[in-house]
Amino acid sequence: MAYRADRGRGVARGASGAPEATKARGDYTGAVYGSLLAASVVVGAGTPGPFPKLQLVMLLLCTGVVFWAAHVFSRLFGVRIVEQLSWATVRRTCREERPIIEAAVPPALAVVVSPLFGLGEHGTVWLALVVALAGQVGWATVAASRAGASRRLMVIAGVINLLLGLIIVVLKVALQH
Repeated sequence: MAYRADRGRGVARGASGAPEATKARGDYTGAVYGSLLAASVVVGAGTPGPFPKLQLVMLLLCTGVVFWAAHVFSRLFGVRIVEQLSWATVRRTCREERPIIEAAVPPALAVVVSPLFGLGEHGTVWLALVVALAGQVGWATVAASRAGASRRLMVIAGVINLLLGLIIVVLKVALQH
């Protein structure tokens, strides 16, 4: 079985060259992407309304669901071009893209528990941002480790994701002033 890159993911190809129905276990692409997305949502949340914490939680979770649906649709459209689309393929694709939604949950939970730490609106946003960025760096490092990368490559993956996260932090600071 040959492998080729498909949108950053390894796609198993059978003898005919058509994609096989399995996806490599341990693909954390969605989790890394979802964590960066969650951090971006926290930064771009804008002016808080009458229920800022509830609105931030809903924005995080709903944005995760929308991006998940967009990923599922784009992957299914691509699959449809090379193979017959079936309900099994739809279910599998929905399941494979689920980490995008799951990555929004820890920052949303950070917002929910922020009153336990006595955090106001600004502290809550920073807590959610730190949690999202920690998830991004953590998932990138886990992905590199599970892919059999050397320690050096694992550190590089973590550092690159940390730098991406720091860009988000710089944007947050710049947008607040």
